[in-house]
Amino acid sequence: MWSPEKNIKWSVALPERGNSSPIVWEDRVYLSQAIESEHFRSLMCFDRASGELMWQSGVRYARAESKHETNTYCASSPVTDGERIYVSYASAGLYCYDMDGNELWHRNLGPHQHQWGDGASPILEGRFCFFYHGPGPGSYLIALDKRTGDTVWRVEQSAVKAGPEREDGFNGNGNGMVGTFATPMVIDGGRRRELIMVYPESIRSYDLSTGTEFWRCGGLNPLIYASPLWHQGKVIAMGGFFGPMVAVRAGGTGDVRSSHQVWKSGRTPHRLGTGVVSGDSIFVFDRPGMLQCIDARSGQSLWQERVRGKGANSAIWGSAVLAGDKIYVVNQSGDTIIVRASKEFELLGINSLGEKANTTPALAGGEIFIRTDARLWCVADASLRAQR
Repeated sequence: MWSPEKNIKWSVALPERGNSSPIVWEDRVYLSQAIESEHFRSLMCFDRASGELMWQSGVRYARAESKHETNTYCASSPVTDGERIYVSYASAGLYCYDMDGNELWHRNLGPHQHQWGDGASPILEGRFCFFYHGPGPGSYLIALDKRTGDTVWRVEQSAVKAGPEREDGFNGNGNGMVGTFATPMVIDGGRRRELIMVYPESIRSYDLSTGTEFWRCGGLNPLIYASPLWHQGKVIAMGGFFGPMVAVRAGGTGDVRSSHQVWKSGRTPHRLGTGVVSGDSIFVFDRPGMLQCIDARSGQSLWQERVRGKGANSAIWGSAVLAGDKIYVVNQSGDTIIVRASKEFELLGINSLGEKANTTPALAGGEIFIRTDARLWCVADASLRAQR
């Protein structure tokens, strides 16, 4: 259990609020951070032992860029392979730094134009850095050589758009919101590796090296928040704003909706964050703070329970994290909710930091790193702190 006065290894003040999440590599913690008043977008590096700011590198970008009032600039979380760190600043570009914060390369990927802003993060696999530059006009999925930043391939979203399937809260509204905030995922499809991207209305699979499409499956609605999940050969995608869930077997060719779709749910709760898979169960929190357990084999709901935190706002926009048989998620009051990943609901704890939050926690080596609007926190039991 923890609170601002208990089992806190350190906390450091942040210059402004942010929706990106921290990542941890060995003795350092990395966090993207915008300072809107200074038109500054940056990556910060903290000492894991003390919380001391080791360096901050970034870029000035003063041109107007739309976003939702609840979103922030630098909403994308960074990623690292231990040699380089990659971070998206949306319209200000995708940047690669060495571990000491020196810029190695950057790419101007074009303006980001969506009234709600951005949220997808880069991922690494082999020699590639994959990134979805979107949502909005001119969105695309790109593979970059992670050492040089050169384009390996690029797929325009306009080339993959299907027809409107408005099975969500905008059903019947021709002006409903369209866009995906999902981060791509690499899976082992058995005989090959596949890059999975969840677009508005469809799931697509690509060859990692060439960007050639392996397969596609429709059935989603046009507004997607969550990133895909993986369960025993199946890709599971969740539509946003009451849209359906779709599970499809990987490894197909062409349009696989009739041949490889395993199940499709009906109308679902309003979800934003990505869930987790444990065993044969999917655990996902919806926006008001309801946890649902879903059978990953059939798509049937096994149970759902409302989880209220200690603060006034129990809404959950961040994603869940699975560690062993425990699931961690942070609500907008800054309460970390811990539940058991099991066939029956079991609440293990609610730990409040008393500050607003809209992010996903990072767990590493017995420590938990949580970004709130005001601070970056390192939570650790006293016995664990003594060991580091």
